[in-house]
Amino acid sequence: MKKQKIVTEFEIFESIEELSEEIQQLMHKAKLAREKAYAPYSNFLVGAAILLENNIIVCGSNQENSSYPSGLCAERTAIYAAGANYPNAKIKTIALTAGPRKTINTIPVPPCGACRQAIAEYEQKQDQPIEVYFMAKEGKVCRVSSLLHLLPLAFDKNFLK
Repeated sequence: MKKQKIVTEFEIFESIEELSEEIQQLMHKAKLAREKAYAPYSNFLVGAAILLENNIIVCGSNQENSSYPSGLCAERTAIYAAGANYPNAKIKTIALTAGPRKTINTIPVPPCGACRQAIAEYEQKQDQPIEVYFMAKEGKVCRVSSLLHLLPLAFDKNFLK
C-alpha cells in the first residue's frame, strides 16, 4: 500500500475591499444576482457572476422548484448561460455569494459538489484554470486559483475512454 497526500490551498481576504477593483465589481454583480434568486423553499439565496475573457459578465442565481431535483444552482445557471451564449469565450473568474434570506451569515460558502464538477468540466474544456471567489452575504472572501483546489480528484473525460 502507498499513501498519497493531497494538498490544497486558498486565500482568505478579510473583506471585499481587499480585492482588486475588477473583482469587487464582479462580486457586486454576484450580490445583485443573489437578490434575484427564486428560493421560496430553502430561503437560501445564491448569486454568481462569471467574467469571460472578452470582459462580458454573465450572472446567475439559484432557481428552486417544488420538485427539488428540477431546480438549479446559481453557479450552473451562470456557467451554462455563458457556455450557451459565448461558447468560444474562456471563463476567467467566477464570483459567488450565498446566504439565508433572513439571517446574516459570515462563513464563506463554496460551490456545492455538483457545481464544482460543472466548473471543473469547463476548466478542462478550456484547458485553463478558473479563478473562484466565494463569500457569504458579507464578511471574508475566499479565493482559489483553480477549481481543482476545491475538487482535487475531479472526474473528467479521460475516465470515459
